[in-house]
Formats: sequence, C-alpha cells, structure tokens
Amino acid sequence: MSRTPPHPTREQIELPLVLDCLSDPIRLAIVYQLAQQERVSSELCCGDFSGLAGKSNLTYHFAKLRDCGLMQTRVAGTNRFMRLRREDLDVRFPGLLDAVLGSAAKDAERLKLIAECDVVEAE
Repeated sequence: MSRTPPHPTREQIELPLVLDCLSDPIRLAIVYQLAQQERVSSELCCGDFSGLAGKSNLTYHFAKLRDCGLMQTRVAGTNRFMRLRREDLDVRFPGLLDAVLGSAAKDAERLKLIAECDVVEAE
C-alpha cells in the first residue's frame, strides 16, 4: 500500500479548480511561500507553515492544493514535503502562476502572506 497521496495528472488539472483554490488567503499564502522557497530548495515540510494556521486547518488546505494540482506532496518517513507543480501549471496555463504570484507579491504585506512563517534558508 502506497503512502503517497493521489495527485491529478497534468491533463486533469482544471483552471476553475486552480482559481478557486487560489481564492483562499491561506492557500494563496502557502503557494506564495512555496514559490519563494524555489530559489533556495524546491520543497517545504508541513511544519514550515505553522504560523499560518493550526495543523488540522493546514492539512485541509494542503489537500485542497494537492487535489487541484497546484502542489505535489512527497512522503518520507513521518514527514510530508510539498512543492509547487510549476512545470505542469506552466504547460497547462502559461503565465498564470507568475501572474498570480506577481500580484500577490505586490500585496504580500496587506495580505499577510509572509506573516510568521518566513521562507526558510537552506543550510
């Protein structure tokens, strides 16, 4: 039995689901932080987002992001590592992710996207 959660294929990623998912401020903050982290390393673990919400609330948001195809989760032992599915999203919807992230960056402080869980520096 595989512990890897199910992910939609590239072709199964649907624009309405992606846009709906990004309309939630917590999920937008998660995507924003994953995008910021791409410069240092490609993955973050669940605990890196603890400043955004409680564990059960984050679990719900991670599942929504995974189910719509924005994020991929990798299980390693008791840890779950998340990364954006940037390549898949750029093929399906060219420029969408960059446009959303660019707009979010302009309003990051107002939207509290960087709140208490700043991007982790790789050692």
